[in-house]
Amino acid sequence: MPMKGRFPVRRTLQYLSQGDVIFKSSVKVLTVNYNTAGERSEGARKFVFFNIPQIQYKNPWVQIMLFKNMTPSPFLRFYLDSGEQVLVDVEDKTNKEITEHIKKILGKSKETLEREERERRKLSHPGTFGPKKYHLRECMCEIEGQVPCPALVPLPKEMRGKYRTAAKTEA
Repeated sequence: MPMKGRFPVRRTLQYLSQGDVIFKSSVKVLTVNYNTAGERSEGARKFVFFNIPQIQYKNPWVQIMLFKNMTPSPFLRFYLDSGEQVLVDVEDKTNKEITEHIKKILGKSKETLEREERERRKLSHPGTFGPKKYHLRECMCEIEGQVPCPALVPLPKEMRGKYRTAAKTEA
């Protein structure tokens, strides 16, 4: 993929995955109100330019709306699933301060992230199998080197119980 456009580095997977803000599941919508001119909105502009793509990548279930030049002072508004709204004033703050603040108030804690990662790793262990919803493989026959599934490839007669018992009774 050619690196074209304004700051194409922002669209690389490496850059997007470096974002460290993962919202709690109760956050549904984030609106960013900022101005495209003026010193007071500088941090909000940089936040939108550099951090919003990372937040979008890490939180695909969150709808993000940007409102430009509609307010005298920049702010963020979060809409939660309970109908509650959280208002964050970002006037005269840098993009790093904004990121740290929203991470502290609405982001998942490190313990929660570690616990979720452990659960995800446990479910994706290659030695387990079951329904695709929970495991990597549905059947033991999907593992390379195992006997193919009898539903797809008929087993050799020596491996069928019906054939074995018939062979024993004949002998």
